[in-house]
Amino acid sequence: MEMTHIEGRSVRPLVLYTLSTCIWCKKTKELLRELNVAYDHVEVDLLEPGEKDKAFEEIKKFNPNCSFPSLVVDGKDCIVGFDEKRIRETVGA
Repeated sequence: MEMTHIEGRSVRPLVLYTLSTCIWCKKTKELLRELNVAYDHVEVDLLEPGEKDKAFEEIKKFNPNCSFPSLVVDGKDCIVGFDEKRIRETVGA
């Protein structure tokens, strides 16, 4: 699945799974942009059907409920939903 890389300061590997219509997903992207943090991003609802299935399989590894946004940190932890405090702590802001 193709992801978009967002430039910023590199703090740790971050992958953000979102839906294009989700307000909390937009708020998470805005916060990461405000904090000038680099991350990889994919809007799952805009993927082709086969790619969408792959994305859901990947998300389920970290967030079995597949809710959005899902911010995968270091390939092992996941911040589910818009949790500003935890995001700030994670990126050292």
